Amino acid sequence: MTALNPDKYGVIGHPVNHSRSPFIHARFAEATGQRLTYSAFDVRPADLAAFVAQFAARGGKGLNVTVPHKIEVAALVDALSERARRAGAVNTLVLRDGGITGDNTDGAGLVRDLTINLEFDPAGRRILIVGSGGAVRGVLAPLLALQPASLVIAGRTPTKAVELAQAFSDLGHISDRALSDAAVDGAYDLVINATSAGLVGEVAAIPPAAIGPRTLCYDMMYGREETAFCAWARARGCSRAVPGWGMLVEQAAESFQLWRGVRPATAPVLAALMAGTV
Repeated sequence: MTALNPDKYGVIGHPVNHSRSPFIHARFAEATGQRLTYSAFDVRPADLAAFVAQFAARGGKGLNVTVPHKIEVAALVDALSERARRAGAVNTLVLRDGGITGDNTDGAGLVRDLTINLEFDPAGRRILIVGSGGAVRGVLAPLLALQPASLVIAGRTPTKAVELAQAFSDLGHISDRALSDAAVDGAYDLVINATSAGLVGEVAAIPPAAIGPRTLCYDMMYGREETAFCAWARARGCSRAVPGWGMLVEQAAESFQLWRGVRPATAPVLAALMAGTV
């Protein structure tokens, strides 16, 4: 690696022009003295396999993977980490020694944001996850490892929630429930929105009784303005309503460490994103 030929990294998605990952990784590289480039690549699903092969052939060292490629890209790797295998989804590709390893840092990112940045301990707590898509698969094992009292999955597609609960049942007290019945046992300690409804300014039909004055409401979505879910939760008297900036930054730091062997400090980057300065 030379100054004229830094290692190449990037993020692939479709669309991807909204991604803050290039900013995040540029700041990480600057802070840790790593010489690299990081770009956003808009890759259509039909072009996924060809792009990954070409990126590797041209000496690329790693890729982050975002929607809609997290599940499909798993078929293109030579090996999967245990957390990626368990999640059935990949958000990080490590290109090394002629091979490609798929990993998933989403769950680690969420857990670090909850436990370190927000100082919330899930142990012995009741958790509700709203949604049953790929975003949920990546976070279930790390959350269950923290031994919550219970974890309920409720989504707009009941069959998916059932499948997820069954797939992770060996890791802890996890169950599925219809969204309309999510609050039959009262308010939760933590409610995580993992749906994409916020992208169109909507909120899933969560029973208001699921939210109480001690509930931490966490939205995996994030944006310049307050997300629809955070606004909804705040209006219903939750203790805190937090967008997913921290998960974004922490999962990126986990990927950066996989690639470069050093873990960057996340607080300065998270502060810049939350302040809306980038």
